[in-house]
Amino acid sequence: MTALRQVAGKHEYYETDEKVTISIFDKGANPEEVVIKFDPRRLSYTHGDKQLVLEPLKGQIDPGASDFSVGKVKVEIRLVKAAPGRWSGLVGDAPDPLAAFPSTTSEPAAAKPKQHKNWEGITTNILGSEKEKSTEEDPNVGGDAALNGFFQKIFGDADEDTKRAMMKSYSESGGTTLSTNWADVKKGPVEVKPPSGSEWKKWN
Repeated sequence: MTALRQVAGKHEYYETDEKVTISIFDKGANPEEVVIKFDPRRLSYTHGDKQLVLEPLKGQIDPGASDFSVGKVKVEIRLVKAAPGRWSGLVGDAPDPLAAFPSTTSEPAAAKPKQHKNWEGITTNILGSEKEKSTEEDPNVGGDAALNGFFQKIFGDADEDTKRAMMKSYSESGGTTLSTNWADVKKGPVEVKPPSGSEWKKWN
């Protein structure tokens, strides 16, 4: 169910592939009285009797990396996306690509430390779903298992941009492309490239 409860003043937003910035026009807001809580799929803003609740958010955010600032005219909230990409809206029941992964418990923004998304853990879950077998367990060891191990090693030694490129290309291409070039991948959605002789079909 989508909920957009608003008692606060006018608000607007803009987004990039990395974050969503929301401006709430609450003139003269007292920084000591503003309470903002970040959850993976929920945002709540409270200032006295003014309230704004966005639930569920169109995509998952990283509560630990998200923050806000209180100005004279407006309160600016910055939501850091857990996975790069465009939402085209603040709330909605769109499928969350990270819903299968455990999320951290959020805390009020004023009390929480900066955190970073555990991309390595996410990629390990995706690429390492098949446990590597020994030659005794499987005489045909190699193939996918060996390839998965190779990708995990690349990911483990990669810098932040390379890891982001691998995650974005893998998820947006339906697992048909794995790129390490963030400069190319960040330009837009990654095209699905099925193996030669195969046809890509999207299941509803």
